[in-house]
Amino acid sequence: MTYLVLLIGLGMIVLGADWLVDGASAIARKAGVSQFVIGLTIVGFGTSCPELVVSVTGALQGNADIAVGNVVGSNIFNVLFILGLTALVRPVAMSRSNRSFDIPITLAVTILMVIFSMGGEISRIEAGIFLLVFALYVYHSFVSDKGKELEAEPAGKEQKLFKSIFFVVLGLAGLVFGGDIFVDSATRIATDLGVSDKFIAVTVLAGGTSLPELATCIVAAVKGKDDLALGNILGSNVFNILFILGCSGMILPLSTVSMTTVDLGILVLSVVLLLIWAFTGKKLRLDRWESIFMLLCFAAYYVILFNRL
Repeated sequence: MTYLVLLIGLGMIVLGADWLVDGASAIARKAGVSQFVIGLTIVGFGTSCPELVVSVTGALQGNADIAVGNVVGSNIFNVLFILGLTALVRPVAMSRSNRSFDIPITLAVTILMVIFSMGGEISRIEAGIFLLVFALYVYHSFVSDKGKELEAEPAGKEQKLFKSIFFVVLGLAGLVFGGDIFVDSATRIATDLGVSDKFIAVTVLAGGTSLPELATCIVAAVKGKDDLALGNILGSNVFNILFILGCSGMILPLSTVSMTTVDLGILVLSVVLLLIWAFTGKKLRLDRWESIFMLLCFAAYYVILFNRL
């Protein structure tokens, strides 16, 4: 029964995120915001909402292992598994902007998190720094968006404002309630199996809450929208660290003692690999052989996790 409740909670999280993205995107279009900013902020926020709900709920329940482990696990899962699998389906193109700004920013934010984690705790002051950097990141996104052509709503798909707001509210409700029962069920399962909350957070919770990113990237790859796949992952990882850990850390200082050198090392390595791939090869893209290497790194990391049980 606990496993069934876990799946129900996960379903509510994913469905809630989908409704939230649809509603918020429609509202953003009506406000005259371009697709670039919608993708970077609204969609990035929407696909990271499951991680936000799970981590904040974990913090409210006094469980820092859930909050931190979910973000670390999700970011590793996003890059090594989701991008690796996406590039295996279809090589993922990278832009010069990805190479010069987006990937380095993601790496810098990841290293900042590792530095804060070395003290054994992410304090409220450090969480505040995360939120400040996040605000600057979003501000830069809107400033750099000036002068870009706005994309109109597709014909026949225009959504009324009231309906959009209703979807946002409904999506948030699904995320909050689903996240609460998801965390409770996952923690109960961890206790029954005799494994740590950190292990469940890095594996089950991270994989489950990253399903929106996985679905988005695979569909984008099939449709040939490579920039959407890469942008979704980079945006989600930045959101996960700056906004989610920032919000969770303001609620409760987050202990990071359960995060090992291997966990944090793999987290940094995943983004470093992206930066290396961006500067190697004849074409600016993530090729299949590179994706295979990323998937092997992901498999090796999970083998290490299971061997610790």
